[in-house]
Amino acid sequence: MAKEKQIAIKEAEITNNCPECFNQQLKLTFYQKHTFNPFFHRTTDVVTHEIKCKKCYSIIYPVNWTEDIERVFDYYNKLVQPDRPQVRFTTLFYILLILILALVVGGFYLRMEGLI
Repeated sequence: MAKEKQIAIKEAEITNNCPECFNQQLKLTFYQKHTFNPFFHRTTDVVTHEIKCKKCYSIIYPVNWTEDIERVFDYYNKLVQPDRPQVRFTTLFYILLILILALVVGGFYLRMEGLI
């Protein structure tokens, strides 16, 4: 079964007011989705974001954003450079691939020699 993780690719401290407690300590974080499997690790192109207040620990959703928060978000959104989507195979994948190829070649060899 594949595991999915959201890995932080960019974090920024912003000084806009929190809509809940009016504190000026907000944290903007961008995440990229990674999928882990015993056979491969996949980096996807899905990028998500989260703005969280550091005092009241509430997540500020886009509905509650002020114009200032939107401008700051647009600025940092342009700066985010996610990892390129790719698939990296694990050692287990290569071991199984070599074993299957060896069995196929061995079966073909035995068939050609007339032992099967």
